Amino acid sequence: MTKFTNPLAPRFGRLKAKSSQIKAWTRDLMNLPEDTPVTVAELACRDEGCPDIETVIGVLEPEKSIVTLRVHAAMVDVTRASVAEAAGVTP
Repeated sequence: MTKFTNPLAPRFGRLKAKSSQIKAWTRDLMNLPEDTPVTVAELACRDEGCPDIETVIGVLEPEKSIVTLRVHAAMVDVTRASVAEAAGVTP
């Protein structure tokens, strides 16, 4: 018997690993210390020509303004190259 996967179940568990990977890419590409808080969220995109969902990355370095990176793709479709492009650095 195969295990039933509910397609309507919350995606949190499936996105947790991807979120951790995006945070690691961001820290590496931006040369951030391991303890620098980085947030990753999937939000509805309201910009014209943008897909329905975008991934927003927040970098919260102490004593600095918050840096917000936007990748116009769902979290599962984010790549290291797309994070590098959003950060304006070479992958």
